Amino acid sequence: MQLPIPRGRLTPNRSLSDLTWLRVGGPAEYLFQPVDHADLTEFLADLPQEVAVFPMGVGSNLIVRDGGIRGVVIRLGRGFNYISVDGDLVRCGAAVLDSHVARKAADSGLDLTFLRTIPGAMGGALKMNAGCYGSYFADAFVSARGVNRAGAPVTYTPENLGFGYRSCDLPDDFVITEVTLRSLGPGSPVALHQKMADQLAKRDETQPTKDRTAGSTFRNPAGFSSTGRADDRQNLKAWKVIDDAGCRGLELGGAQMSPKHPNFLINTGSASAKDLEALGELVRKKVYDKSGLTLEWEVMRVGDPLCDQ
Repeated sequence: MQLPIPRGRLTPNRSLSDLTWLRVGGPAEYLFQPVDHADLTEFLADLPQEVAVFPMGVGSNLIVRDGGIRGVVIRLGRGFNYISVDGDLVRCGAAVLDSHVARKAADSGLDLTFLRTIPGAMGGALKMNAGCYGSYFADAFVSARGVNRAGAPVTYTPENLGFGYRSCDLPDDFVITEVTLRSLGPGSPVALHQKMADQLAKRDETQPTKDRTAGSTFRNPAGFSSTGRADDRQNLKAWKVIDDAGCRGLELGGAQMSPKHPNFLINTGSASAKDLEALGELVRKKVYDKSGLTLEWEVMRVGDPLCDQ
């Protein structure tokens, strides 16, 4: 496969397991790490159109199958890791961690606190319309810039992005480079940082933050995220239907549904991607048999299985 020569790093047969939070998966046929926006644009424009492209964030919500990913995996780095504040707007590169945006906004008295406990980077948060505590990415979203498969710059706004629960209408091969958000409200930096500290404490109390996970495994059948309020409905939460189906702590190979929070899939240390995905499918079957509900994956599963699987 003849590929253009970029200014950034282009690595053939690059293992992806160390780039995902679950620490599993095969190699990328090629991994491209562009230096800047121009490098990315030129590379995609010159890349043969039949070559598949997969934009990858920090791997926090991802299972890469054991056979790896064909084509070019694009991972943004330092050139896309910036934050600036202008009034109540926060502009940031797609590689910035969600938690960093929340903290930087709070320093300026801007409320994007819902991002503090969401794992991953801004590009993935946009793609998944990430949310918690009753707030979603769509609530703060102003615009996004990026590059399409042909290497052309594209700007998205709320009117043409089609946000839904844990989804939006971005093409799978669109590379997000920059996002602009508007604060959900004012607040004192002290109060906002305290709010985030309280959220972190609650997360650490209820979720397996010390284990290798990819965040919530399945979407809530209720169709919305947890609000964190005392009156939150539990009967159609993913963790509740998984628990009711007897899957808390369920194991398969090196994979386990967390005993602490049964909607978290854990690599106990020896899991393959096959183990993790198979356990997830087993849980889906058990939940359906018990309740008639079909759980939808929230964790992305990409790539090919090994030939002998």
